[in-house]
Amino acid sequence: MKSTVKSNKLAGIGKQWLNIAIITILGVVNIPSEIQASPKRGESCPSDLETLMTWMLEDLPSYSNRVSQRARRSDRTVDVYNYIVLAGKPEFTPLPLTNLQYQPVLPDETKQVFFTTLERQYTKTEVILLQNYYWLFLTPSSDGWRSVLVFSQLADLQQDDLPLPPQDAINGAIGQGIKLWLTDCRAGSLRR
Repeated sequence: MKSTVKSNKLAGIGKQWLNIAIITILGVVNIPSEIQASPKRGESCPSDLETLMTWMLEDLPSYSNRVSQRARRSDRTVDVYNYIVLAGKPEFTPLPLTNLQYQPVLPDETKQVFFTTLERQYTKTEVILLQNYYWLFLTPSSDGWRSVLVFSQLADLQQDDLPLPPQDAINGAIGQGIKLWLTDCRAGSLRR
């Protein structure tokens, strides 16, 4: 009988502490009296190519670095990692591309943009800074811009080396970062 009285007293003390804790929490937590609206969506994707590229190149290092991190395997035997530090200002003067094979049925609305990136490459013993060059082809669609091609010319590792030939970079970190950014832009999920 005495143990039942003690357990009832302990239960009563426990309930008092629980009530005090709930009152304290409710006093600290700010509970809104009305339902708050969801945060404002980002601005819509600009139709102007210059504005689009300015926005994209600001965000491109973080998008491309996330692509690179997701693709990295934990069982790599070579410990060389690239990180995009920044993307340079775009150049919009296109290279003349002549079509020698056929007459196009539809007009070519593809736009060319050139930009550079500054990248860091980490090895076990040193940090190397690289400037890489990109040639991006974009085309307008009914719901916004889409990437068509991305070529890259990687920096020379040695000063007197011959320039490396352009490579298809659409499936690389930069190309995939561009695709993801354009998808977010079309969805209106960018914050400005």
